[in-house]
Amino acid sequence: MICYSNPRKSAFICGYLCALLVSLPVIAMAQSTVRDYRRAHERTIIDEFTRLLAIPNIASDAPNIRRNAQFIFEIMQRRGLKPQLLEAKSKNTPPAVYGEWKVAGASHSIILYAHYDGQPVDPKQWTASPPFQPTWRSAAMEAGGQIVTLPASGEINSEWRLYARSSSDDKAGLMGILTAFDALRAQNQKPSFNIRFLFEGEEEAGSPHLGEIIDLHKDLMQADAWIICDGPVHQSGRKQVVFGVRGDQNVDVTVYGAKRPLHSGHYGNWAPNPAMTLSRLLASMKDDSGRVTIAGWYEGVEPLGDAERRAIAEAPAYDDELRSELGLARTEGDGKSLMEVINQPSLNINGVSSGDVGALARNVIPTTATAVLDLRLVKGNSYRKQVQHLVDHIRKQGFHVIDHDPTDIERKQHALIAKVIARAGGYDAERTRMDLPISVAVINAVQSTSKDRIVKLPTSGGSLPLSIITDRLKTVTITVPIVNYDNNQHAENENLRLQNLWDGIETLAAVMMMKPS
Repeated sequence: MICYSNPRKSAFICGYLCALLVSLPVIAMAQSTVRDYRRAHERTIIDEFTRLLAIPNIASDAPNIRRNAQFIFEIMQRRGLKPQLLEAKSKNTPPAVYGEWKVAGASHSIILYAHYDGQPVDPKQWTASPPFQPTWRSAAMEAGGQIVTLPASGEINSEWRLYARSSSDDKAGLMGILTAFDALRAQNQKPSFNIRFLFEGEEEAGSPHLGEIIDLHKDLMQADAWIICDGPVHQSGRKQVVFGVRGDQNVDVTVYGAKRPLHSGHYGNWAPNPAMTLSRLLASMKDDSGRVTIAGWYEGVEPLGDAERRAIAEAPAYDDELRSELGLARTEGDGKSLMEVINQPSLNINGVSSGDVGALARNVIPTTATAVLDLRLVKGNSYRKQVQHLVDHIRKQGFHVIDHDPTDIERKQHALIAKVIARAGGYDAERTRMDLPISVAVINAVQSTSKDRIVKLPTSGGSLPLSIITDRLKTVTITVPIVNYDNNQHAENENLRLQNLWDGIETLAAVMMMKPS
């Protein structure tokens, strides 16, 4: 494994990897072999996939998340992958599901990672089909796609969309990995590495116990690299390899008004409205260009290197198409492209709650207003420091900051009170160098499956717990995403374009078959 903290060991291991991996453009297994296998087994693949999607998978839903883990355990067991449920010591923690493909004579390993939990759902917001009832449509709903039924036989239209929570994020990654293994094994293909599989059950909750699971099972987690299958391909449709992710920390901010709801006619313009107070506070955190105005927000950011800047310059320019597709007359970032601004730390409002709207709206001054803030970090930021910068900023706006609901004494002493709670599961950003031998090997493997030049993305806009992995194991992480970019990830009506799954299977098989020269 690569150890950046130990230069002598790093030199030795990097030297080994150079000898082992620098010639990886040659992929021994033909792409058509995997495609032929997939075409012959499409119904079996889809049946297994939809049965997995039908199991609710919110990390906090302990019984159902355990059902997911057991289902994955059983399908891995049928494949002969010797699965184990890796438990944390903490109670009611989703297990990680582990398996391995040992190759005779191989002395090095890679780990393929995906997660089986999904974001929370509000079924009322899903259109026409519930989130855990996998439903096929002839195209994306926004393009007029209609509900369709799979034909009894024959080829399935690869432009069809499968709608369900986690159809893209990230059960597609899990299914792509296992199906790639199936295709290789069916053709008696053997990789040069031992391949280990790890499927996590609380990534969408911030991976609060992944570090504990790694520490308890470190002998199983050692690998020359972790290959992460999560996230979408480039907006242009091209395949991409991603070398970093932003860190993440969610923070709840609550401000207070009167101790009970008040009639807005009787008390308006006299009793402070917490919704207005919170709005002013939030507005103080960003300027009109979208730049965060909190002091210290950008300190410590590690600049991109020449290879990263070159990769951004070579990527397809797609911002104009995105603006048109999304109905945006303007975007933030002072004219910088999307690929440029996702390499900067950001602050987003995930949601705001105060009183009611729509049919439930009433003439009331609410008692509280709460916002959930999403703090995205890049390499060089510290999620703990970023929370402290936020707290310091709120104090500068005149607020008394606490971590509990205010007492009567505190209410009388302070005109402005904010309760600030940093949620569990925060972690820092991570980024792997693009010029490492293993990085070049993965690039070449993915490129071998595409006629178009693939995109090399220095940092994804999304977040994954990669720093938890690299900090404990001193290895490297590289992400190979497969799903469509317009998948409504984390939102209602999440979906997967079928051709992305088919392409992803071929991509992941090529990565598994990376070979030395």
